[in-house]
Amino acid sequence: MLSVARFGTNDLAAATRFYDAITTLLGASRVIERAEVVAYKGKEGGMFLIGTPFEGKAEAGNGSQVGFAAPDRATVDAVHAKAIEMGASCEGPPGVRGPEGLNAFYAAYFRDPERNKIMVFHANRE
Repeated sequence: MLSVARFGTNDLAAATRFYDAITTLLGASRVIERAEVVAYKGKEGGMFLIGTPFEGKAEAGNGSQVGFAAPDRATVDAVHAKAIEMGASCEGPPGVRGPEGLNAFYAAYFRDPERNKIMVFHANRE
């Protein structure tokens, strides 16, 4: 259903360095790079954009969150660790959310350096 998500930034160069590091771990790459926006896309799913607002200053949304799917739990751990290393703040360490077993949901949460909330997750679908 979802095809595009976007966060605003007040420092596109810094945001690009941050998102380059974590999207690479997820198997995504830049598909658009312009003066005002950078977009990433993985092998499946929609695009994630980071860019300067059309007007005003970028601010993190209250209650807004973007989720990035990971191929396995190890990637969730790696993305969370890299995000923290690059200046993100932890909003929930990697771990199982809900009951273990079939469809166990393994996730981690963090806020990027501009306070946008991100979840990275792996859901077993075996």
